[in-house]
Amino acid sequence: MNLENDYKYLHKIDSPADLRKLPKNVLPTVSDEVRNFLIDTITQVGGHFGAGLGAVELTVALHYVFNTPEDKLIFDTGHQGYPHKILTGRRDLLHTIRQYGGISGFLKRSESEYDAFGAGHASTSISAGLGMATARDLMGKNFKVVSVIGDGAMTGGLAYEAMNNIGYQKRNMIVILNDNNISIEPNVSAFSNYFNEFFASSAVNSLRKGIWDMAGKMDSLGDRLRKFASKIEDGVKAIVTPGALFEALGFQYFGPINGNNVLKLVRMLSLIKDLDGPIFLHIMTQKGKGYEPAEKDSMNLHAIGKVDKLTGKAPAKTNTKPVTPTFSSYFGNAMVEICNMDKRIVGITAAMADGTGLVKLDKHFQNRLFDVGIAEGHAVTFAAGLACEGIIPVCGIYSSFLQRAFDHLVHDCSIQNLHVVFAIDRAGLVGADGDTHHGVLDITYLRPVQNLVFMAPKDEQELRDMLYSAVFSYTSGPVAIRYPRGNGFGVPIKPMSFLPLGKGEIVKSGSDIAIIALGTMVQQALKASEELEKYDISLEVINPRFIKPLDSELLLNLFSRFKHIITIEDSQKTGGFGTAVLEFAAENDIKDTVFHILGIPDKFIHHGTQEQLYRELELDSDGIVKKVLSIIPSYEKSNF
Repeated sequence: MNLENDYKYLHKIDSPADLRKLPKNVLPTVSDEVRNFLIDTITQVGGHFGAGLGAVELTVALHYVFNTPEDKLIFDTGHQGYPHKILTGRRDLLHTIRQYGGISGFLKRSESEYDAFGAGHASTSISAGLGMATARDLMGKNFKVVSVIGDGAMTGGLAYEAMNNIGYQKRNMIVILNDNNISIEPNVSAFSNYFNEFFASSAVNSLRKGIWDMAGKMDSLGDRLRKFASKIEDGVKAIVTPGALFEALGFQYFGPINGNNVLKLVRMLSLIKDLDGPIFLHIMTQKGKGYEPAEKDSMNLHAIGKVDKLTGKAPAKTNTKPVTPTFSSYFGNAMVEICNMDKRIVGITAAMADGTGLVKLDKHFQNRLFDVGIAEGHAVTFAAGLACEGIIPVCGIYSSFLQRAFDHLVHDCSIQNLHVVFAIDRAGLVGADGDTHHGVLDITYLRPVQNLVFMAPKDEQELRDMLYSAVFSYTSGPVAIRYPRGNGFGVPIKPMSFLPLGKGEIVKSGSDIAIIALGTMVQQALKASEELEKYDISLEVINPRFIKPLDSELLLNLFSRFKHIITIEDSQKTGGFGTAVLEFAAENDIKDTVFHILGIPDKFIHHGTQEQLYRELELDSDGIVKKVLSIIPSYEKSNF
């Protein structure tokens, strides 16, 4: 790709200031170039795709009309942010996105002054925008605040909480709903566009203000005139726009308009940017716009790896070795099996049916899967309500997303001893999505929760057994199972069976040092054990299975037999599994055992492949070997 030869304007745009120097009539061409650059780059390196393609014209228009970075532009999710990165000085780094040492796949304040607010999770932009607008007013500053929300984020309750508060505060700010779920019928679009521009025009707003002020001087008659005028305007808007809800929340609503027409967007943004009070602009865009494979299959091309640019399909694999299904897939299959056993079992997902594997449930059982949208808190309390009436709900939620539902889990499930099962996907380091999506805090925030049973499987079969046990055996309260992103290990799949509550296992016996490896860390410990045999070191490997309750009998046996015990986990060390073992040792007055805790340090971990990150943090088999050799000084470390 030769930037100067292939792109007439884009090679000159190193910042939004460069964009604003261009005449308005070339913006459609600029938009085409941004879209083509995005397609050329992301099909080669992978990343979030469909939402950004649909948001190109909006991003161009926003940076053209508003004086960024002085004016604050807040994108709700990084999914929409790739065109923004291209226009804000990161065009030549886009090929590094989501890669180790490269730029983030999401918005990040530390990465650019144009990233006004970090965004990896959804539904936050309106709350953050109101905070910025309020700070602006308190400090007597003068800048615009624009919050862009979309790609499903309006299903999150936080967005409505923020809008309700904006309507109360009456702050000057703009909320833009980038609605990419439905298309615009041409006749509706043309009709509503006329009225949007009519209501937004300075002449109409001046007339509205004049009538309002005049009526205010006419006592009771004026009050009646004001009420009558408002009813007429609201009635017209209700007929030609779907904005009654937003008007009721205190916004002046405009829309829906075609969000893939950059000139119309520039005109509309120019009209509304200086209006007083909260403004809500509803635009309609096409997810995957301009790339035919993504237009036809926006679900699967929401995020991609390297694909063939012409077809949108991943290149054929030269390695014929069969790929083991993911843990999510094994979970989905197990859910289908147990739903066949008991009609009371249902699945719940928060807009991640495909990612969690629960989409399989929907294909086999009508009305047994509930997708509540990006609303994890509601998902958990909804599950609690189901459990009250004898249903057995299984919530499939990513670890980092479950953070948003912590209060619901405690207040609505645990306190009431309700049998809700939590299948916590993407536990541990997830790779390219980085610090906003790493699932490294779930043990720390769930371990103290009373009445909770908490497990981590060493492989895909144990995941199946844990799900079976959680649903049919551990029924006195909530149960959580954490498991990683990625493929299983190819172990033989057997019928599901019960696991004794709170009982771990010795996977490999040893005599020199013991390692208690949580979850899939067992696999790394077994590899390390093989390597340590070269040094005549015998490593005992324990699979605890349970984070809560701990296997007290097994732990006391280990304390009596080993001077040094290592714990290893793919989660935060602070308050994690290793800490639980230390607490147990202290409670039992263990004095002669030395403990070594391996886990995620007290810092946020950047993005990269899972393999790269675990190697960097020395949580792979080589890291375990290195730790063991440092503990046993009689062995030559120079041989390592």
